[in-house]
Amino acid sequence: MTASSDDERVEKSAEQWRKDLNEEQFRVTRLKGTEPAFTGKYHDCKEPGVYRCVCCGAPLFESDTKYDSGSGWPSFYRPASEKSVKLEDDFSYGMHRLEVMCQRCDAHLGHVLEAGPGPTYQRYCINSAALDLERTQK
Repeated sequence: MTASSDDERVEKSAEQWRKDLNEEQFRVTRLKGTEPAFTGKYHDCKEPGVYRCVCCGAPLFESDTKYDSGSGWPSFYRPASEKSVKLEDDFSYGMHRLEVMCQRCDAHLGHVLEAGPGPTYQRYCINSAALDLERTQK
């Protein structure tokens, strides 16, 4: 889904999100779930393109920032832009992590760790279920 404006806020009821998303997408993005490692359709994807939010179509990550972290989830060293994602403290499971969310619709995407390659040294560890790859030709 590509939205008309990448800055326009998207808000829907839980019922509407359930209608618009499949069960796994809803569980991950709206209920802050996680897909099992090495099971997501993009964990090993090397195709060029822009990874968009499965909920609202906002551009989140570009394929040229994706790398194989060995974690089993798609990993990126930076978002598509500073406005793409927002970070929030997550204290679930008895630990402190930084949750990565879509800036436009608050979809849960995954977490960011200080364990990536340069130039940012960050690893945005993102669930495939939260993404939709808009393929491009290189």
